[in-house]
Amino acid sequence: MGTSVSTGNPSPVREVAERTVFSILFAISISHMLNDTIQSLIPSIYPMLKASFNLKYAQIGLITFTFNAAASLLQPFVGSFTDKHPQPFSLAISMCFTLTGLIMLAYVGSYPLVLLSVALIGVGSSIFHPEASRVAYMASGGKRGLAQSIFQLGGNFGSSLGPLLAALVIFVFGRGSLAWFAAVPLIAIVVLYKVGQWYRVHQAKRKKASAFAPTRQPLSKTRIAVSVVILLLLIFSKYFYIASISSYFTFYLIDRFHLSVQSAQFHLFFFLAAVAAGTILGGPFGDRFGRKYVIWV
Repeated sequence: MGTSVSTGNPSPVREVAERTVFSILFAISISHMLNDTIQSLIPSIYPMLKASFNLKYAQIGLITFTFNAAASLLQPFVGSFTDKHPQPFSLAISMCFTLTGLIMLAYVGSYPLVLLSVALIGVGSSIFHPEASRVAYMASGGKRGLAQSIFQLGGNFGSSLGPLLAALVIFVFGRGSLAWFAAVPLIAIVVLYKVGQWYRVHQAKRKKASAFAPTRQPLSKTRIAVSVVILLLLIFSKYFYIASISSYFTFYLIDRFHLSVQSAQFHLFFFLAAVAAGTILGGPFGDRFGRKYVIWV
């Protein structure tokens, strides 16, 4: 009495830690789609903003810079803080920033307020991505490539929806129709609150399991530093040209080929949809052939 006998079956904690939780993966992927749909509306309405505020291309670039700076530069600080102090419900809170920025962008009447609006949406993104990636990792059950591809697929598909929605809705009904999309972050808040509840319970179980986990031999600091630098260079190069195309491709098509704004948005949609299609293949291939090989290819 008081001494348990092992039956050879995995313990509940071990089973939770290793089982792929597809319901959470799909929930976080859908949330990623909703988040990135709102983000992609920003470059999609650049022609409208340019006409409304008589902007120069440099000012358009500053909008992109402001959004990406808020969305990117804050992420390491958010990630570092939540590594030490996990915040299960910060995912839902991130969408509150996105919602506020979206409503502002629909009605603001000056260029500085446009910058503030996109900065708020960027802050929401900077809070969302580190914790959402953590949730995808926790729910992967060891299938990290598959989990990451499901997570990224939602984001890339959402990014491709922005130009389509802009062409079909915003350029038809005007900038004020951006407010109609407030339903998107509201839905995400509900979904992410449920994800946060799972996260809180699962985090406690992981903490308990880690107390019994064997200690792994850490990699050298030099190898870690080199690997991180390489990844940063690859990611920088990728998002440099994606941000450039997303920001200016529509203007190029309009000026060079005399396309309508709506038609140019459809072309931008095809480009971003191709990005999403590649994401579907990347994760499973990484699990099968090795992530380093897939990254280099």
